[in-house]
Amino acid sequence: MKKTTETRRDFIQKFAGAAIAFTGAPAFLSAKEQVLCRSHPDKYSLNDQVQIALIGAGGMGVADAMTALQVPGVKIVAACDLYDGRLTDAKRRWGNDLMVTKDYRQVLERSDVDAVIVGTPDHWHKQISVDAMNKGKHVYCEKPMVHSIGEGPAVIEAQKRTRKAFQVGSQGMSSLGNEKARELFRAGAIGQLIYAEGYWARNSPVGAWQYAIPTDASPQTVDWDRYLANTNKRSFDPLRFFRWRNYRDYGTGVSGDLFVHLFSSLHFVISSNGPNKIMATGGLRYWKDGREVPDVLLGMFDYPETPQHAAFNLSLRVNFVDGTSGSTYLRLVGSEGAMDVTWDDVVLRKNLASDPQDTFMQLKGNEIDRVLGDRKKMLPPREQKYQVEEGYKGAHYDHFLNWMRGIRLGETVVEDAVFGYRACAPALLCNDSYFGEKPVRWDPENMKVLG
Repeated sequence: MKKTTETRRDFIQKFAGAAIAFTGAPAFLSAKEQVLCRSHPDKYSLNDQVQIALIGAGGMGVADAMTALQVPGVKIVAACDLYDGRLTDAKRRWGNDLMVTKDYRQVLERSDVDAVIVGTPDHWHKQISVDAMNKGKHVYCEKPMVHSIGEGPAVIEAQKRTRKAFQVGSQGMSSLGNEKARELFRAGAIGQLIYAEGYWARNSPVGAWQYAIPTDASPQTVDWDRYLANTNKRSFDPLRFFRWRNYRDYGTGVSGDLFVHLFSSLHFVISSNGPNKIMATGGLRYWKDGREVPDVLLGMFDYPETPQHAAFNLSLRVNFVDGTSGSTYLRLVGSEGAMDVTWDDVVLRKNLASDPQDTFMQLKGNEIDRVLGDRKKMLPPREQKYQVEEGYKGAHYDHFLNWMRGIRLGETVVEDAVFGYRACAPALLCNDSYFGEKPVRWDPENMKVLG
């Protein structure tokens, strides 16, 4: 990302000057739009072809593979899943020459596979990622990076030892919105960070993980024993296979599914390693369908002071039944302004500024009350909006492009194992706090649970 040459003082002076120029303007100003775009084109030669395999061909895995194939020079040669129907669909989608299997280890033995996408349920992320890197494969692992807090160090060790391009799949990480927010934060656009908040709402059955159950789902079409090979043994249950996010043996709840995106973006924008105190509450308020995780979750997080940012508080919330159309945002609130950040835009709002000649500012005591109703020179807020350029391929594409540059050029990926663990750890600990009904202490520097 191109570094800004604008100093914090230059930035503040520019906004102060603009504010004075807008004296007497209407209360609601139109946002000034600025276009966010890539400064360099994709680079690719015929010698740079990367052959990938998909392990876990469900909805997100297929979406990942389809996005990866948009990057020039990427070809899919194999797919693995435990359900016959998905293997049939993979051949239909990518051709009969595609190698398909229910055993991911067969994929890793193939010399024509350079890299794998791990789109499995969360409880298989760690083992498949480590096995793949040990076999010399680059890895794109869906978020959260691991299923439990104790699994992170093994993935970090494998990446450091093998030096493979390991990218965690919080796809918004590589977005233009995040990059602009990071640039603005470093330039002092909002002053000292005081508070941050994030919200993710959904209002549909699919959004609440009520995924369709195939009519042919059975022990004959699903390799149930392999699915449970690293967790508790149970009789075949199609709900636990196809709606796995609802169950703690396989998924990580709304925190692991959605909070982790917000942690990833926040940590990238402000260069943070994470919180040192985690607290959560919530409940199962609507989707009482046998699931084991809440559909409403509220998380509160204390972030310590670091050289990159002051100490601040973060609040996150998810609601799986929203009476509106649903929304997602990350907001950073500082001493001099605030930013609303999405993957496609950033809205920067400066604090109210007052005219130096405002009589009210020069009054004291009872004189303030006398003129309180006649402050005609208070200025409106200053708002700046940045939006992605027309035709932008999206954050998902950018994240795969970033991974491919790591594979082809050896560049550092944006969300490697260390970053991915620091983003998923507070999400996993949020679950621990909720189910344990107590705060959790975390050392974000050394990545260890305290106490």
